[in-house]
Amino acid sequence: MAQESDTPDSSAAAPNSDPTSDSSSDPRAVSTPRLERIRAWIRRYGRHYLDDPNVTSVGVGYKEKDGARTDQLSLQFTVRTKAAGAQLEQMDTRAIPETLEIDSDPVVTDVVERAFVPAYRVVPEAERSERKTRRDPLEPGVSISHPVVSAGTLGAIVHDRTTGRPAVLSNWHVLHGPTGAIGDPALQPGSHDDNSGDPRNEFGRLLRSHLGAAGDAALASVGSRRVDPAIMGLGVVPEEIADPDLGDRVVKSGRTTGVSHGVVSRIETIVSLDYGEGVGETSIGGFEIEPDERRDNEDDPAGTGMLSDGGDSGAVWMLKAGNGHTSRVMAGLHFAGADSLSGDERAIACLASSVRDVLDFSLDGSVAQETAAEAAVGSGFDEDFLAVPVAVPTFASTASQADEELGADDAVEVDGSTVVPYTHFSLTMSRARRFARWVAWNVDGDDMRRLSRDGIDFRLDERLPADVQAGEDLYATNDLDRGHIARRADLLWGPRAEAERANEDSFHFTNIVPQMNTFNQAGRSGVWGELEDALFDAVDVASLRISVVAGPVFKAADREYRGFRIPREFFKVVYYVVDDELRAAAFVLTQDLDDLEIVDGLKDFSTYQVTLAELTEKTGLEFAEAVEAEVGAEARAEARAGAGSPRRVGSASDIRW
Repeated sequence: MAQESDTPDSSAAAPNSDPTSDSSSDPRAVSTPRLERIRAWIRRYGRHYLDDPNVTSVGVGYKEKDGARTDQLSLQFTVRTKAAGAQLEQMDTRAIPETLEIDSDPVVTDVVERAFVPAYRVVPEAERSERKTRRDPLEPGVSISHPVVSAGTLGAIVHDRTTGRPAVLSNWHVLHGPTGAIGDPALQPGSHDDNSGDPRNEFGRLLRSHLGAAGDAALASVGSRRVDPAIMGLGVVPEEIADPDLGDRVVKSGRTTGVSHGVVSRIETIVSLDYGEGVGETSIGGFEIEPDERRDNEDDPAGTGMLSDGGDSGAVWMLKAGNGHTSRVMAGLHFAGADSLSGDERAIACLASSVRDVLDFSLDGSVAQETAAEAAVGSGFDEDFLAVPVAVPTFASTASQADEELGADDAVEVDGSTVVPYTHFSLTMSRARRFARWVAWNVDGDDMRRLSRDGIDFRLDERLPADVQAGEDLYATNDLDRGHIARRADLLWGPRAEAERANEDSFHFTNIVPQMNTFNQAGRSGVWGELEDALFDAVDVASLRISVVAGPVFKAADREYRGFRIPREFFKVVYYVVDDELRAAAFVLTQDLDDLEIVDGLKDFSTYQVTLAELTEKTGLEFAEAVEAEVGAEARAEARAGAGSPRRVGSASDIRW
């Protein structure tokens, strides 16, 4: 596909008073209404031209004549081979008209011979730079990659709006690639720059990625290193995102070419790239950059003088201010480049605004954290929090020891569900007992926070009727403590705003059960209060994450006090993953209520390790299946020897994980 003849340059004769004219007192000025019509046309029809195997891209640019740029706005096509006449038929392509009618407006076209390739193919280099070595903190502009990709560039440190945490922005073909998958490791430096297999090179995991019209982009978590968001060689931190216009001056910092300067030469560009076996030709939207002749890339530490080269993929293009200094505004994400023997170099970038929307990140950490906190509120217990799913308890069909009146019909519904969500935990309430049947929560041991409880009052949950909750009337003027079922400290993780919401949610009476004050205080400092911490100390838990289910054990013989039947026992199940295997440890804690009426203190309390089957027998609840420690057989042996059953736990060292 090519034009059959050149179009005369008529821009010099265009009157400046014409509102649709391409020229004005500023030869690079573009009429907004006309440009918007062209943009709309490209978005609707541009990709159809890419079905032609000879066409590599289409966009808005200034027409070129005899190798020089004019001031005439055009629909600019790039082709692998520029041809005419019979040669077009031999190539199975067709000519592009000299003008195209867009809403009755004839728009001049231009055809330029140019092809693009993804900029991640690198060649061995003898000299190593700071961009290609392990960096802590991580900095934009350094080498990164998927384990089976050679190397690309860390574009920017952004913030994941899902979690509020820092994340790394780069390309799909740098962090994902044709054979990759979500959850794969992300390396710094990239595998081409360090193929030793050193586990210290892994800095995080692939979170999300996109390859399509919105761009070639990917987001990776940051788990094991600090971050410095200032771009290497530029010293600026991206704070805003804007779409570029023709003639805008831009600058990037890449793994291979270092700092390089450019000018936006085409906008609303759609380019077709071959991403290889399994992916093939893919159309990507964005804009084109040409070298800035006003800058010789004198501050390029690589000394290449090039606009881009293999390994620069993923670098961000930053807009320049009017004084030529780098602004804090991000325009795009570099993903491909083209070169020729004549030195006609070009780069292609996807729009930062499109990438931001499809990957769901923010440049503002506080905004991302607030968004994550809002999303976490009411999201409740995450069954997929661990590498192996953990379902919430269900009601068992038979349970000989549990209070038989407390079946599924006893569960309180909220918005059509018996599972009531909070921040980081969920629960089911018993209508008859007015306490939770169970509470399930997630614990991220690698992201804990210490927050004060000052100023937070215990309160009823307004989503539930007051008559199905045990409130302040139960705890006034006696020795009953308000005992948290889901430990407050376990819930304080994630972005600060999210952790603060969890802190407040933990004080709902729905998460509280009555415990004798000496029992509650001793329980916190005894083995019961140390179960989660003991697990982290004793077992190499995957990602330091656990899920916990706990609650009271209701029995028909439970003592009545102030109109409430007070549970004597409590259960807890701790789930964790080791070597991709879901494991669980179950426990029961007893308290003595004999002195409740005379308020004479606690006589005794004990913690026992039991099996999930035994716990179902006690509670009437079915728990998620998992591999358990062999506590049942040993407990039965101890019983035959007169030691009692189930197995009593006197200290953390007695626990079988």
